[in-house]
Amino acid sequence: MPTELHHFVAGKLVSGVSGRFADVFDPSTGSVQATVPLASAAEVTAAVSEAAQAQAEWASWNPQRRARVLMRFVELVRAEEDKLARLLSAEHGKTIADSRGDIQRGLDVVEFAIGVPHLLKGEYSDNAGTGIDVYSMRQPLGVVAGITPFNFPAMIPLWKAAPAIACGNAFVLKPSERDPSVPLRLAELFLEAGLPAGVFTVLNGDKEAVDALLTDPRVEAVGFVGSSAIAEYIYATAAAQGKRAQCFGGAKNHMIVMPDADLDQAVDALIGAGYGSAGERCMAVSVAVPVGEETGDALVERLTERVRALKLGAAHDETADFGPLVTADALRRVHEYLDIGVAEGAELVVDGRGVTVPGYENGFFLGGCLFDRVRPEMRIYREEIFGPVLSVVRATEYEQALRLPSEHEYGNGVAVFTRDGDTARDFTTRVDTGMVGVNVPIPVPIAYHTFGGWKRSGFGDLNQHGPDSIRFYTKTKTVTSRWPSGVKEGASFVIPTMR
Repeated sequence: MPTELHHFVAGKLVSGVSGRFADVFDPSTGSVQATVPLASAAEVTAAVSEAAQAQAEWASWNPQRRARVLMRFVELVRAEEDKLARLLSAEHGKTIADSRGDIQRGLDVVEFAIGVPHLLKGEYSDNAGTGIDVYSMRQPLGVVAGITPFNFPAMIPLWKAAPAIACGNAFVLKPSERDPSVPLRLAELFLEAGLPAGVFTVLNGDKEAVDALLTDPRVEAVGFVGSSAIAEYIYATAAAQGKRAQCFGGAKNHMIVMPDADLDQAVDALIGAGYGSAGERCMAVSVAVPVGEETGDALVERLTERVRALKLGAAHDETADFGPLVTADALRRVHEYLDIGVAEGAELVVDGRGVTVPGYENGFFLGGCLFDRVRPEMRIYREEIFGPVLSVVRATEYEQALRLPSEHEYGNGVAVFTRDGDTARDFTTRVDTGMVGVNVPIPVPIAYHTFGGWKRSGFGDLNQHGPDSIRFYTKTKTVTSRWPSGVKEGASFVIPTMR
């Protein structure tokens, strides 16, 4: 029988009462391993009430004391990192090594948030006017929410929760219903680390739960990662409700390969960035842009051999390059894109359909796929596929290669591989994309810089982690102070000036 999962509210696991459930699959076998409750609007309202009550006390803790809870949390997660990674892989399908990376990149941001006593410091101007001091302070918003995707069930919840909690907010997480077990365990570890009950809540659900969070007036801010259509919906709805929102959507990340690039290095980068985690990453490279026919021919020849040699395996197979897609629907969607690409006239050099993993014939597996001669007007170029599919779009010269990512509707990440410093400098300056790698295929910034795409990859003017996260989860209060001694009597009817 499948396991029945729970919500985490007010410091304990609670059963769902809506009567609605979703299946959680084992992507390697295709079988249902658990069911997860889908919260009703009433359950969301009750959970937000618990969070609001807990937040007032939590905000009164000094920042150093809050940071110590995060320090202890990091220790607890590291102590059971292997168990968490296996739990993550069992529901997502990514390899255990990849799951460990998922967890580590989340902990990187928790470690950044431990510096919150410094990050919350305000500004002070002594004697801005005669006897007048002006200073600012950063204060928590209250209750904030995060709506996170299936592809990073540890990393992205921690990217959002850690800065929010460190700043003194209560955080309500609505994780993906496809792989909710790791977020639930993280909630238990936060409690064990000393976080007061109610400060971190996990509500499983679908659109009903999301809309309840968006319309609850006590939820001051919402963060989201997922598709662009839903990101835009959440951003617009949150804004209409007077909430702050940072919403990150789809991507079509390009990698430009210049004629002078180290081709072996470029091929290694494309294999890892294009096919790792079965391509289910918002920072996956899905478009390779070789500059010049000679470069294109050499690149495709080497890629073809490497893609055909990729090893599929169950999530727990330590020798596998990547595992299955997350659900049967995800697999079906990628198959449809392969059919579309062929119909549009792209050359399917490597077709990963029909590949099976012995003993896991019902799993959601798709081998690596490689398209050549893809053109910008094709759907497989314009739309996010989110699978182990790499498209090669050949450019005749540098300026054309630069225009491709700059003119695409998505602007998440891009990379250029070259040995020439002038080319790299020009590219990083001019390309219209939020994150850029130079000989780095997946340019995810380290935790104390900020992560965020442009155009339809990001909605909102503040990004994830780094200094932007502290700004997003706090509001600035500015105080102008003067003491009575020496103040002249009498009302003034003009706007005050600092003279």
